[in-house]
Amino acid sequence: MPKILVVNYSQTGQLTNITRSITLPLEKDPNIQIDCVTIQPLNTFPFPWPFLQFFHIFPECVKMTPQPIKEIPTNIVDSAEEYDLILLAYQVWFLSPSLPISSFLQSNQAKTIFNGKPVVTIIGCRGMWLGAQEKVKKLLSELKANLVDNVVLTDNCGTAFSFLATPLWMFTGRKKAYSWAPRAGVSDEDVKNAGRFGKAIRSRLNDNNEIIKEPMLKNMGAVNINEKFIASERVGQHSFKIWSTIISAIGPMYSTRRSLGLVIYIVFLLTLILTVVPIFAIVKRMIAPLTQNKISQQRAYFAEPSGE
Repeated sequence: MPKILVVNYSQTGQLTNITRSITLPLEKDPNIQIDCVTIQPLNTFPFPWPFLQFFHIFPECVKMTPQPIKEIPTNIVDSAEEYDLILLAYQVWFLSPSLPISSFLQSNQAKTIFNGKPVVTIIGCRGMWLGAQEKVKKLLSELKANLVDNVVLTDNCGTAFSFLATPLWMFTGRKKAYSWAPRAGVSDEDVKNAGRFGKAIRSRLNDNNEIIKEPMLKNMGAVNINEKFIASERVGQHSFKIWSTIISAIGPMYSTRRSLGLVIYIVFLLTLILTVVPIFAIVKRMIAPLTQNKISQQRAYFAEPSGE
């Protein structure tokens, strides 16, 4: 009987719904066993977020500094060899995997569980996930795991609107925070349709008992690469790396010194979004014909292993 392990951390609950949609066809199959693990930080992160507290975790997210988490049940670790597939569901925080997930992937338990295992990553986010997935790829490689597929569901209210809608959701706890604001989050239809990925995984497990080494979700639209984000994420990652180092040096998490540094950073970030980002977008559009080949290559790279 094939065994699947689902590893998940969802602060808002949206990612849990996405993951359940994918696993539902697998759960209904009596020939497949599924074990689910929710990563739990020792110091829970609030939702909705207090405004400044949200930014306090920024340096640790970017640098993937491990935070204390509760150990997962020992029976999961002891039976690690029995799992045929791991589904790893994570959110994106500050262009990086969420702190609970990055912390777990650097734990001793993860070294045992992921060693030699095929992994499907599942992402639910606003839209910018390329850099976070690169970091997860590196962590999985260090764990000697094999990334065979990637599923990404993103907000569909539009890039510009999501700059407003997503923060409002984070700080109010409501997807549609106000009547005049666009609704944040992945659409209910997209969540429901994610079940097709579970069906494809089920077919592979039932039809072939060999170790999973190749993608199961090719030509299924598992990811959609927004090429506008490729250069933007690169700039953002570079900026985040510099500022995370500066803010870490100013003071530890939740300290008054860090709060003062974060106020300066938030002003800088808002200024950047309102001025440099639009100019950068215009420049990218102007030079697009000259960089199309390079963008096409980058697009194909980031779409792997499942493809668009």
